[in-house]
Amino acid sequence: MENEKKYFFDNPNNVKRLLHIFYGVCVLLFVLDFVIHRHVMHSWENIWGFYPLYGFVGCVVLVLIATWMRTFLMRSEDYYDNEGEADIDEQSASGDSTSKKHNTEVGGHDVDA
Repeated sequence: MENEKKYFFDNPNNVKRLLHIFYGVCVLLFVLDFVIHRHVMHSWENIWGFYPLYGFVGCVVLVLIATWMRTFLMRSEDYYDNEGEADIDEQSASGDSTSKKHNTEVGGHDVDA
């Protein structure tokens, strides 16, 4: 255990330092929002906190749309596992004994099938 490599985020002090830097940058950007003049195209962009609110609403809308899309895009858990079984059933029904049988085992080595 003594020979294990120590990574940057393994040290809790480094994580605390990084969080302090992150919080400092957030405070700096918040203060600069009052100092820097923005060239806006629409009057509602002058509302205090417009951009954070716009980003939050955008994320919520994306999550709601993704939840709705999940109802018709989602497939069963074994959707791709059953793909090769239909080919094997068709070949055995046609009586073609020269056809290659697909290797459907996990970790199989039948690359050309």
